[in-house]
Amino acid sequence: MSYGCPPTCPALATGPVGGEFPLGQLRRLAGANPGGGEEVDETRRNVLKLLVAGGVVAVSAGGLGAAAIQYVSKPPLVGLSSYPKVQLLDVDGSPLTVKKLMAEYDVTTPDVYTFAYPLRNEPNFLLNLAPPSGKSGGATNVVGGTGPQKSIVAFSAICQHLGCPAPAIAYYPPGTCSKTFGSLAFYLHCSCHGSTYDVTNGASNLTGPAVLPLPQVTLDWDTSTDLLYAVGVNGPPVNGHFDTLQGDYGVGATSQVQKQTPVVSCSF
Repeated sequence: MSYGCPPTCPALATGPVGGEFPLGQLRRLAGANPGGGEEVDETRRNVLKLLVAGGVVAVSAGGLGAAAIQYVSKPPLVGLSSYPKVQLLDVDGSPLTVKKLMAEYDVTTPDVYTFAYPLRNEPNFLLNLAPPSGKSGGATNVVGGTGPQKSIVAFSAICQHLGCPAPAIAYYPPGTCSKTFGSLAFYLHCSCHGSTYDVTNGASNLTGPAVLPLPQVTLDWDTSTDLLYAVGVNGPPVNGHFDTLQGDYGVGATSQVQKQTPVVSCSF
């Protein structure tokens, strides 16, 4: 059979030797029967060569091959086995006390303040929903709130729709947009696709397309030291994670608050 290749083709001039046959190529070898032959699948042969070579390496490495096979079948998960107790630090790196938080942040604070917990790639909003000192408005005694007025809360800063992170999803203080939800004029809103969450009620959904609430971080206020700790997460997994505890390395013993400028869109 001719394949239309001239006599000067390198393949015909030299011919394949050793293991140089292309993967998947069939060639005929002389068998035990002088009058017959056997077609050999080079793909299968090459794979077998690799397996044999791998077995030799495994034996010489004293069990390394078993570990490699285990990794191929089930890659090891990076993450934590339980929720750690992590102390929060202020934007300047100093310990964040509740007294300091109440003085620096309130329901009118326009910037985005986030901290990572429990993993490095899981940012969370830190909010104080109480009104400024001596003024009215805001919210106290909210779901999951801590502090003297139970107004300090923390929620995942990754939208539950398609995973847009802060500052695309951001806290909108009163007056940011004309849109209100009943008497509620402040909320978390994602400028990517319009999902909105109620910060006074466990970040439940106010508008879609997201159908799941944001995970809420459990905050622990140590009244003896006035320090603030993150100690757990309630609700569904963080978007993009099958498990909130799996998907990156833990943050360590402390997590520092970061400040960002929000991306604001009043299109609801």
